[in-house]
Amino acid sequence: QVQLVESGGGLVQPGGSLRLSCAASGIMFSLYFMGWYRQAPGKQRELVASFTSGESTNYADSVKGRFTLSRDNAKNTVYLQMNSLKPEDTAVYYCNAKRVDLRVNYWGLGTQVTVSS
Repeated sequence: QVQLVESGGGLVQPGGSLRLSCAASGIMFSLYFMGWYRQAPGKQRELVASFTSGESTNYADSVKGRFTLSRDNAKNTVYLQMNSLKPEDTAVYYCNAKRVDLRVNYWGLGTQVTVSS
């Protein structure tokens, strides 16, 4: 019933930009903290950016100043604008929906982002 579908990934040159989208169904955004994680080959999945309480946001140090998290509640969609991309940003990016009070966590299937010249 719960579905998170990512889109917008692809191949981009260093310094380029991409915007990822996550369309959610089966949940209410008002009850969940939405965010993005990524996983590179041979590495653990890590937090990229997330909403916390209200409209407050949290970013990984490695992406601060380059990535911007946003959402459209009417469309049940969360976005990740990625600018000044670097090769180390290459990873599969996953959308996440978390409801802390019920300790539930939902994940999308991921979208590949490759930064290479």
